Amino acid sequence: MEEAFIKTPLGVAKVVGDALGLSSISILNTNEAITEIVPEVLEDAVYQINEYFEGKRTDFDLPLNPSGTYFQQRVWKELLQIPYGTTVSYLQLSKTLGDVKAIRAVAAANGKNPLWIVVPCHRVIGSDGSLTGYAGGLSRKKWLLEHESPVKQQSLF
Repeated sequence: MEEAFIKTPLGVAKVVGDALGLSSISILNTNEAITEIVPEVLEDAVYQINEYFEGKRTDFDLPLNPSGTYFQQRVWKELLQIPYGTTVSYLQLSKTLGDVKAIRAVAAANGKNPLWIVVPCHRVIGSDGSLTGYAGGLSRKKWLLEHESPVKQQSLF
């Protein structure tokens, strides 16, 4: 496995993968040294992540290879279907997966998503529209949703 540490507007992200695809992307709460020379196998991922933060990319085209249970893999695959700039509730997601009673399991699988931003778990919210549960912290979830919003906040002054 190769790894790279990259700077994002939300902190340092760790990108891990190999020739089979990305296995994890995570936002860190520490100040790791930024990777000066990105391993070749991660170059496209780093490029696409940077484009996302620059507002030039709304979806990713990368080989993915996360580790997880069959159920987690199903949930993560469904997360990939949530369009940029939109949200769904945990209840909607569990209905889409065919079991409304699986809402807690869906939420748990969502929370175990190892591919930050690329598999957009930040687009899942509470049924009442509230920002609930996010491994990277609710302030980052709010930032990501505002970044993807088609309506940009205007300055008051």
